[in-house]
Amino acid sequence: MLRKNLSASRLARVGVFGLLTITSAVIFTIDAAEARRHRRHHAHHRVQRDVSESSSPKFASIIVDGNSGAVLQASSPDAIRHPASLTKIMTLYLLFERLESGKMKLDTEMPVSKHAADQDPTKLNLRAGQTIRVEDAIKGLVTRSANDAAVVIAEAIAGDEDDFAQMMTRKARALGMSKTVYRNANGLPNDEQVTTARDQATLGRAIQERFPRYYRYFATSTFNWRGQSIRNHNHLLGSVEGVDGIKTGYTRASGFNLVTSMRRGNRHLIGVVLGGRSGGSRDAIMRNLLAENLDKGATVHTVAAVTERNGADTATDVAAASDTPPARHAPQVQAAAAPAPESAPSRLAARLSTLAAATAAVPPAPTKPEISKPEVRPTESKIEPAPLTNGVISSQPLSIIPGSSEPMKPVRVKTVQVKAGPVKVASAAPAPVQV
Repeated sequence: MLRKNLSASRLARVGVFGLLTITSAVIFTIDAAEARRHRRHHAHHRVQRDVSESSSPKFASIIVDGNSGAVLQASSPDAIRHPASLTKIMTLYLLFERLESGKMKLDTEMPVSKHAADQDPTKLNLRAGQTIRVEDAIKGLVTRSANDAAVVIAEAIAGDEDDFAQMMTRKARALGMSKTVYRNANGLPNDEQVTTARDQATLGRAIQERFPRYYRYFATSTFNWRGQSIRNHNHLLGSVEGVDGIKTGYTRASGFNLVTSMRRGNRHLIGVVLGGRSGGSRDAIMRNLLAENLDKGATVHTVAAVTERNGADTATDVAAASDTPPARHAPQVQAAAAPAPESAPSRLAARLSTLAAATAAVPPAPTKPEISKPEVRPTESKIEPAPLTNGVISSQPLSIIPGSSEPMKPVRVKTVQVKAGPVKVASAAPAPVQV
C-alpha cells in the first residue's frame, strides 16, 4: 500500500513538473512572438516616421563617399535650406586657415565686443571687455555651438561680422558651394542665409581634408569652461562606431540639421540631414542612412581633394549673391534725368551718319574708294567728309551723293507748227529756236 502511494506521489510530481515545463515553454514562445511583433511594430513606426520626415518640406539629405566622391544617396540635395549653426563650420574653416598660416595661434587672446556679448543663446555668456583664447572659442563652437564665441572669431579675423560674412561667402564660392550665402558668423535666423545639403557635404569634406590637425576638435565630447562641463550636442559621437564629427544645428526656420563624418574600416562617408522634425528623429535618420550606405562605399581613396578656385574668379559669383541692387552708370542717370539738347555738331554728325548709310547701300565705282573707310590716303582727301565747323557742311563733289552724278544741261527741242507763221515756244534751252 505504501509502495502504491509513493508511486502515485512520484507520478504526480512528474506530471506537475511536466505541466510546468510545458506551460513555461508556451509562455516563453508567446513572449518571444510578442517581442518579435513589438520589434516589427516599432520598426514599422520608425520607417513610417522616416518616410514622414522625408516628406517634410524642410527635409533634405545626402550621403557622399569620402573615398570616391560619389553620391550614394540623396533627397532634395540642391534645394535651398537654412544652415542654422552649420554656419559655424565655415567660421571655423576660416579660423583654421589663420592658424595654419601662423597669423593666429591657439593661445591667442581675442577681445569680446558688446555686439558679440549681446548674441542670443546658446552661448558661453561672454562679457564685453573680456578676452577668450582661440582654442576655447573653437571648443565652445563644436560643443555648445556658442553664438557669442562665433562673433568673437569673426571680429578677430575681419574686424566686422558683416565683412566676415562676405569672406565666408567668397570662400564658399571658391570651394564650389554655388548656392550658399552667409550673412552672419553663427547661423542665427536670417532669411538670406541659405545653403544646400550638397554644399554642406562639400564643406564637410573640405574642412577635414584641408585641416586634419584642427579637424580633430569636432570630436570633442566634453568642454570644461569656467567650472562648467559642456557636452557636445552631436549625440552620434560615441554612440555610432566610426563617427568623428562634425556639427549640429537648429532654428525654427531650418529644423534640425546635422553634418556627420564616419570612418569605419577603409570606408569613409559624409552625411548631411537638413530639416529634421526633432533632434532624435534627425539622429535616427542619419544612423539609418549611414548603415544603409556603408557597404556601398569604396575602400580605396581615389577622389581628388576639394580645391579652391582663385579668389578673382569668385568675385562675380559673390556679387550676384548680394542683395544690393547694382549701381546705375552715371551717363544713364543723366540721360534719364534731362536729355541734353541736340547741338549743331550733333545734327551734323547725324546727317553724316545718314549720308554714309545711304552711300553704303549703293556700291561705289571701282575707282572710287569707300567713304566709310576710317583711314584715307592723302591722295583721296578730296572725298573725305568735310570737318565739323559751325554746323554747315562744306561743299563736296556730287559724286558722293546718291542719285545721278551728272549736272543738269540745257537741251534743244523741236516744236511742231500748228498754224502758219512762226510760233515762239518756251523751252528749257538757253535761247528760243525757230524751225
